[in-house]
Amino acid sequence: MLSRRWHPAEALFWAGAVAAAFLFPRQLLLMNEIAILALFALSLDLILGYAGIVSLGHAAFLGMGAYSAGFVALHVASDPLLGLFVGMAASGLLGLVTSPLVLKGNDLTRLMVTLGVGLLMLELANALSFITGGADGLQGIMMGKLFGQFEFDLFGRTAYAYSLGVLFVLFVLARRIVHSPFGLSLRAIRDNPLRATASGVPRNWRLAAVYTLSAAYAGAAGALLAQTTQFVSLDVLDFHRSADVMLVLIIGGAGYLYGGLIGSIAFKFLQDIISGFTPQYWQFWIGLFLVLFVLGGREMIHGGIKAVLARLRVLKPGKRS
Repeated sequence: MLSRRWHPAEALFWAGAVAAAFLFPRQLLLMNEIAILALFALSLDLILGYAGIVSLGHAAFLGMGAYSAGFVALHVASDPLLGLFVGMAASGLLGLVTSPLVLKGNDLTRLMVTLGVGLLMLELANALSFITGGADGLQGIMMGKLFGQFEFDLFGRTAYAYSLGVLFVLFVLARRIVHSPFGLSLRAIRDNPLRATASGVPRNWRLAAVYTLSAAYAGAAGALLAQTTQFVSLDVLDFHRSADVMLVLIIGGAGYLYGGLIGSIAFKFLQDIISGFTPQYWQFWIGLFLVLFVLGGREMIHGGIKAVLARLRVLKPGKRS
């Protein structure tokens, strides 16, 4: 669990993310995908790790953000920030409207409901082809310069800087939220809903609020995906998007924000490396790795990370080693 005060290892993590742009200039497009997936995973971690809400339909919000940003770029204005805000607002509104569906029932009920919402959004986007482009997707998206100065290039320099900047800003906001009284109340609801309700915590309101916030974060990831690729298709609403982000949190761990970020790096690099060796069977090898990881490797890796962080705390100036 993150502490309220920033740890030096966190500064090192973000400095490494910036330095990667200079150290690996040929991998900027891949790193842009990692940043977007990390933001998507962060959105799921807000509800899964801190509120205990499981979801298999989170792609609904990713797709809503992507289509909203793409529609704005095609028919309103090409300003990236405008599309980003519209994508977040549209997905947040969808989250607010659908939040009553996940407030009651157990985890299995929520899984089925969220899965149903995701499938419903996919079929709706396919049916409304005159708006979404159907199977052909939204084509011809042209993004304007970021802040009127930085043009989106084919190498991904602007795209990665843009996605990483949005990820960092929203991460800092999420970090403040989870350490606020609101975040503490979410953890109380997650750990013991009956006791939290008996203590006067407005359970339904808090869960609806974090679900809406999570949807807005996923919408931001979708908007970034649409803007940096300049294309939106039905794939953004497909079930595999929801499954992949769940796997990312399984790898990185839920409930401490950095789990989604670390899991995204591991998942994307693993996918890129294995697909380079076996383009046809890479999913088999990733599946085998995940099975072995969940059975024994995750606890070992997470334990190692906690040990390193504990050692860094001991070695802080003014403390004895």
